[in-house]
Amino acid sequence: MSTDIPPTCRPGQPGYDEARLGLNRAVESRPDRVVVARDEQDVVAAVRLAGARKRPLAVMATGHGPSRSADGAVLVNTGRMDGVEVDVPGATAWIEAGARWQGVLERTTPHGLAPLNGASPNVGAVGYLVGGGAGLLGRRFGFAADHVRRLRLVTADGRVREVTAEDEPDLFWAVRGGNDNFGLVVGMEIDLFPVSRLYGGGLYFAGEATADVLRAYAEWTRQAPEEMASSVLLVRNPDVPDVPDPLRGRFIAHIRIAYSGDVADGERLVRPLREIGPVVLDTVRVMPYAEVGTIHHDPTSVPYRAYDRNVLLSDLTRDVVDTVVATAGPGAEASFVTELRHFGGAYARPPKVGNCVGGRDAAFSVFTGAVPEPRNLRGRDELLARLRPWSTGETHVNFAGVEDTGPDRVRAAYAPADFERLRTIKSRYDPDNMFRVNFNIPPQEPARNPG
Repeated sequence: MSTDIPPTCRPGQPGYDEARLGLNRAVESRPDRVVVARDEQDVVAAVRLAGARKRPLAVMATGHGPSRSADGAVLVNTGRMDGVEVDVPGATAWIEAGARWQGVLERTTPHGLAPLNGASPNVGAVGYLVGGGAGLLGRRFGFAADHVRRLRLVTADGRVREVTAEDEPDLFWAVRGGNDNFGLVVGMEIDLFPVSRLYGGGLYFAGEATADVLRAYAEWTRQAPEEMASSVLLVRNPDVPDVPDPLRGRFIAHIRIAYSGDVADGERLVRPLREIGPVVLDTVRVMPYAEVGTIHHDPTSVPYRAYDRNVLLSDLTRDVVDTVVATAGPGAEASFVTELRHFGGAYARPPKVGNCVGGRDAAFSVFTGAVPEPRNLRGRDELLARLRPWSTGETHVNFAGVEDTGPDRVRAAYAPADFERLRTIKSRYDPDNMFRVNFNIPPQEPARNPG
């Protein structure tokens, strides 16, 4: 973000467009004000401004995960609040609201410590954490939200709250997984883990091998240890210079590997995948954890429009594989990105301090991303509909998109009792639903007086 953008921008003023636009432009909002926050007090002022003007309050760090339109809202751009402080003896880090995972990695990895970051280092860390956080160390350590120690939150009344399991326990439970429904997080203390390297990278197979790849992968995951994180991406690569020559213009089945155990064990575990068939490109290697972003190799800086949706699966059976191949494979008429990600392991275990993150019984997630063309959206929705028999009925907030902001879709991210508890907490801290430009959890309606 340019340094000459003023602290507060209105429509038509210099810097307004840059401050309001995120990376994924599936929604391009026109807020009433954009506050480019530099510190906690700027956030407080923005929340009080929204309250005084009776406007909703929206927040954006990088704009990877848009939800509802922020038209007419007060939008807080936290991109300049990117501070990171590392406590090496305590194996923790304090991260500000706008820090990206790349900035966190740059501070932690020189000490041999790793955060539970997402696949893309360009994603905002706090937004990822409040959505739950399913990353490349998750099968070993759990959801990233499980390892938040404390946080500072500005609630709808403009008050800064120190939130821990001992102080504000309901908020501590709700914010870790409840997205930005309960206030604006200005900072978090998170656990770090002694992981300094990975055996990781990608195995890229030609599209005609997709069925064999998925069938072999499904069987392989049944014996994978918790140190092994993996996924398969099905994608038709564009014919552009940024794509490596062997992959350019081709449909590819891409197995992504991140093994955090012993390297020799990693090589042994990956060998059966290499034997599936001819590999177009093999980038699996020993890498410093600082290079974790090269595994998924997600786009980093070019704006795009993607309509994301997801479903959680109870198993990856042969019928599921056949459905994916028929609907999202190289012969499918529609073109969209499909990722199958292995869950289980530590994801399935409850955290030491409870939170509202749902989907812990899922064995796999299916993430889809489509550019907004009718044929591709129809194909994507057909895939998700045909997978319904194997669905747990739940979704993951971090993988949701602009079409998933309806009440039923948001509810699907949480256990039923947890969703009702979230609504009760929302009623206490944000009764007017100021924080509603998100995957919204509405406050409970006041009880009616029968008399």
